[in-house]
Amino acid sequence: MPVRRLAPSPPPPPSIDALWKQRLELAWFERTAVAVARGLIGCALVHRGKAGMIVEAEAYVGPHDKASHARFGPTDRTRVMFGPGGVSYVYLCYGVHEMFNVVAGPDGYGSAVLIRAIAPLVGLEEDASVGRGPGKVTRALGLDRSHTGVALDEEELFIAKHRRPRRIAVGPRIGVDYAAEWAAEPLRFWWPEHRAVSGRRGGG
Repeated sequence: MPVRRLAPSPPPPPSIDALWKQRLELAWFERTAVAVARGLIGCALVHRGKAGMIVEAEAYVGPHDKASHARFGPTDRTRVMFGPGGVSYVYLCYGVHEMFNVVAGPDGYGSAVLIRAIAPLVGLEEDASVGRGPGKVTRALGLDRSHTGVALDEEELFIAKHRRPRRIAVGPRIGVDYAAEWAAEPLRFWWPEHRAVSGRRGGG
């Protein structure tokens, strides 16, 4: 009789303390928004005892990017984007959704990465839809505009290394049709076929 092999059990979720030891240094974010967005896939976004694994992110590459808030220059809302990398930028979209971004690049440049989706990791309901979309990311982790300007190496809010996918898909960003030729730029990065991804999941 053939031996029946059981599927391996998924690894247990990491502790917040273990993630803290794997947190990214602020210098890691002082790279291009494209490098940061790609590098964030599989990392953990941690806030006050809750954590989600980042499975989808979009790069907004500077003031010349017609889809970026930075195209308006430093304003009361966007000034944080022109600061050093490794700081949070949260804004209100359509008067409803709080959107969490990570400032990228050197001080004064004006680029950021939008976190579009997270998968449950610590302290969240085991449901792939809980962080499927940028508005759900902030609701799941309890983030809002009061977190704008927070350096992402604080015990209450940080990003940590966690897991890397075998492949990262790349394609156009979502919901930026107003940005003319910039709407087609391949600046969205995601974990292919992960159920928590908010947009198209396969290839890319």
